[in-house]
This record gives sequence, C-alpha cells and structure tokens, in this order.
Amino acid sequence: MTDFQRARSEEQRGMRRRAILDTTAAMLGTMPIGEISLNELSRRVGLAKSNVLRYFESREAILLELLDRAWQQWVADLPALADAGIDRDAPVSRRAEQFAAVVAGSLAHRRILCDLLSAQAGVLEHNVSPQAAARYKRAAVANVAGIAALARRHLPELGDSAPQLTAAMIMSVGAVWTHARPSAAMLAAYEADPSLTAFKLDFVTALQEMLATLTAGTIARARA
Repeated sequence: MTDFQRARSEEQRGMRRRAILDTTAAMLGTMPIGEISLNELSRRVGLAKSNVLRYFESREAILLELLDRAWQQWVADLPALADAGIDRDAPVSRRAEQFAAVVAGSLAHRRILCDLLSAQAGVLEHNVSPQAAARYKRAAVANVAGIAALARRHLPELGDSAPQLTAAMIMSVGAVWTHARPSAAMLAAYEADPSLTAFKLDFVTALQEMLATLTAGTIARARA
C-alpha cells in the first residue's frame, strides 16, 4: 500500500488517477473483472474508497477509462503490424485475409483489452453517469475511426463501409474472447466428452476466420 498525501496540484491529481488506473490494470492481470472491487482497489492503491471516488465516479468509470487507454495503444500499434503483414499489391481477397490475420494476431497477448471489450456493453457501460458514458463513447468513436482509416488504406475497396466493418470487428472481438475462455465446468465437460470439443475455440484462429468473413462480406456489399 502506498501512503498518499492529499493531492493539491493538478500534477498530483494526475498522478493519483494514473496510480488508480495502473493498479486496476495490474489487478486485471490476475483476476476477472467481476472480482475487482473498489474496496480492494482502494486498499492496493493506498487511498480510502471515498478518495478513489473523488477521481472516478465508479468502478465502471475506472474500467472504461482503462479500456480507452488499452484501445488507444492498440490503435497506435496496428499500422506497423499492418504494413508488415499486408501485401499492398496482392489481390483484394488475399489482402482481406491478411488484414484479418493481422488484427486477430495483434490481440493474442492483449488480455486486458479483450477482457474489457467483452464486458463493455453488458457491464462497463452501466453504473456510470450520462456524462461519463458520453465521454467514453466519443473516445470509442475516435478509436473506431482510427482502425477504419487503416482498413481503408489497405483495403480501399471498402469505401465508405470501413467504419461499419470496424464496429462489427470490435463486437466480434468481445464475443469470441468470451467463448474462447470457457468456465472450469465447461473445460471439465470437454475433457469428459471429446465430442463436445467442437465448441472449444482457439481465440486467434476463431477470430481470424470471423474477421475474414466479415471483411470479405463487407467488400462484396460495398461493390454491389
């Protein structure tokens, strides 16, 4: 636990906010979102719960800001990965497959981002004020626009449909991540009955296949 003195300057308040976000990120590395509580977060960061709530209005508000931070980092890293993984001179069908592979592969080790994306609509967007919800959605729109611009750069055939593809991709990430991380009970069921393993997904493989299908379908509709 860190012994914080009262923050008196904007710089000190910024340090408190970063400490809360960094501590929450560390907790997400070892426990699911549902187990993260304000009480435990407060204890770890060295602030009273009431003081944590001076910086963030709720647990969900903290997680939404952490999601935006992780999402921005992903958007910043994607262009170099796409430049290395997509052949600009290849046929559109091949570029679509490569784009799907780049996006899926880039998420393989981004557990916090995937955890938070999978929980954003059902959990994180609840228990926040309209102001906090709007602030997050504006950031999400900007993040989607960044990925859409990248998609359009490598797949100009998408035209004006790039934002719709990107939004569908983000929803797919959350859905596939959830299903690729089965409960202990489901893992035991798979082990007991091998015929059920058809429902056991590898995250990157399943996501890549879904994104490739979405991309090809969006391009076909854009051309039509």
